[in-house]
Amino acid sequence: MSQAKVSRTAVRAAATHRAIVDAAEHFLLEGGAEALTLEAVAERADVAVQTIYNRVGGRSALLIAVAERALEEVRHYVDVAYASTGTPVERILKAAQAYSRFAAERPHQFRLLADPPNEPTALGRISDILDEENGKLAAAIREGMADGSINPGLDPQVVATTLWAAMNGILALHWRRDRGRADEPQLEELVNTMIEMLTDGLFRQSH
Repeated sequence: MSQAKVSRTAVRAAATHRAIVDAAEHFLLEGGAEALTLEAVAERADVAVQTIYNRVGGRSALLIAVAERALEEVRHYVDVAYASTGTPVERILKAAQAYSRFAAERPHQFRLLADPPNEPTALGRISDILDEENGKLAAAIREGMADGSINPGLDPQVVATTLWAAMNGILALHWRRDRGRADEPQLEELVNTMIEMLTDGLFRQSH
């Protein structure tokens, strides 16, 4: 087989993979996990069900592929903050603000990561993905403990998980259908309040 033919085959395979994941993302983000079936994805992507198995895998693999795409979206927002100049505390606060923007601008992707579908294989992989991101937060917290700007008596991993859970809890108010629902201006105010509380508490050594 010629190199040119191999290249064309690889391009077609990549395009098919992308179309399948696009279709899976559409159903998952528009209708939830219940709407995602191999038959529906096959019809939307204009491929056979067997092609889905060949290019991506079964239903769990589709969920994982969409979640990994959502993680790439998170990285576009948050990793820039972690890589920016400034003290560890400043970078952590920038990351919190970036995560809030991600939730506001990519609400379906945020919800997928914050409240993943109950699919055991997919849940495991999504947890691995989130652990990777929280590891970056924990690393910044350790830097802050080393320079004295963050209370050294705390566990960095526990703090990272707590901050992530607190952010998700606030941002998830946007999903509620009762009077507890918060619109975008309210969410911004709540996030800013949490950041002020963190600045006055966590990010100062106890005496």
